[in-house]
Amino acid sequence: MTVLERLNLGGDQTAVRPPHTGFGGYFESEAVAGSLPIGRNSPQKTPFGLYAEQLSGTAFTAPRADNRRSWLYRLQPSAAHRPFQPYANAPLLRSGPFDEVPPTPNRLRWDPLPAPAEPVDFVDGLISYGGNGDVAAQAGIGIHAYAATRSMKDRVFFSADGEMLIVPQQGGLVIRTELGVLAIEPLQIAVIPRGVRFAVRLSGAFARGYVCENYGAPFRLPELGPIGANGLANPRDFVIPQAWFEDRAVSTELVQKFQGRLWTTSLDHSPLDVVAWHGNLAPYAYDLRRFNVINTVSYDHPDPSIFTVLTSPSEQPGVANCDFVIFPPRWMVAEDTFRPPWFHRNVMSEFMGLIHGVYDAKEGDGFAPGGASLHNPMSGHGPDAAAYRNAVAAELKPHRIKDTMAFMFESRWVIRPTLWAVQTPLAQSDYDAVWQGFPKAELPR
Repeated sequence: MTVLERLNLGGDQTAVRPPHTGFGGYFESEAVAGSLPIGRNSPQKTPFGLYAEQLSGTAFTAPRADNRRSWLYRLQPSAAHRPFQPYANAPLLRSGPFDEVPPTPNRLRWDPLPAPAEPVDFVDGLISYGGNGDVAAQAGIGIHAYAATRSMKDRVFFSADGEMLIVPQQGGLVIRTELGVLAIEPLQIAVIPRGVRFAVRLSGAFARGYVCENYGAPFRLPELGPIGANGLANPRDFVIPQAWFEDRAVSTELVQKFQGRLWTTSLDHSPLDVVAWHGNLAPYAYDLRRFNVINTVSYDHPDPSIFTVLTSPSEQPGVANCDFVIFPPRWMVAEDTFRPPWFHRNVMSEFMGLIHGVYDAKEGDGFAPGGASLHNPMSGHGPDAAAYRNAVAAELKPHRIKDTMAFMFESRWVIRPTLWAVQTPLAQSDYDAVWQGFPKAELPR
């Protein structure tokens, strides 16, 4: 299900139109004909008396190639709200700096989150595995999971700390944002820019997935270098919603995440009331099944960076604040090669999740869909014993890895787990056992 289909959203809402396409483009959209000003951003008198408001995702003086901003034309200004008060729910949501427990060099793995026993929506269902950096310094990431059993009703959320990369694992989501509607399901993702207000409606009875909250530079497509002009995630496959709005005079709770804490206020109307907009800062969605995999046709397993969908660069070239990497279905044809991911120690930190299927480096049942693992810098990891035995004994004929999708949030800094992450019964205390049972190599005597 995507926004290419018309959605029955209920309520007093305009129809959802087919989306724009193309990553990083400049778009303009109006849900009501004539609502978008022509020739200027903030005219003295806007069409229909709409309120003009600029939403800046970067500093005004950011280079043109990096500058992200949109002009919104709305029924009521977003400034019209009462003071925010501390929000008491979502007690397991955390932000950088992550300092509840000392960082650990141990490899960590978790079982999937179960469905909540009580009705819980997307916001209250957020739980933090960990992260790095500092929201105040606008660097680093927070890594969360969500498990929800009800839609957000008359409440809207936004993060002032970072953009949110949402990766569904089970159950579809209809994400109503200020700039339009995105509908995603497992094997699709959505990115909500910092500050953009949104509400999540479940497509079914239960939804579970992952969230990377990026405090640093906004995600962008990686450079292709010698790959050339095409490949990996192609810009045309990203969808950006058309303008859509709610004209609802109903009491609405507005929850925001600010400097690591949640705050709440109430409005007498829906804040999803942007009738028209133009700019290059907008939510977007992408179908991971459209990723154009680049792989070897000779020998050796390529570095996993070849599977990067999105990257948040840092001030150090080639060293990412965060890379979003996937391991999709693909053909393996390498000759005289150990084909699964090799044993590895990395200067970067690697948090992995599994959307569905089996990850080709873990053949046991410990890494389940909806589960997660963390390998921090210089922590040795790689194929488990069963995957290694099978790989070295396999006949090297063309083989298709199918019915799988794993992903990785990779970051330049240590990912520090939360107290919940190290104490939860979902943490697998026996994770190290997957690397036991390797026989010692025998040298000739």
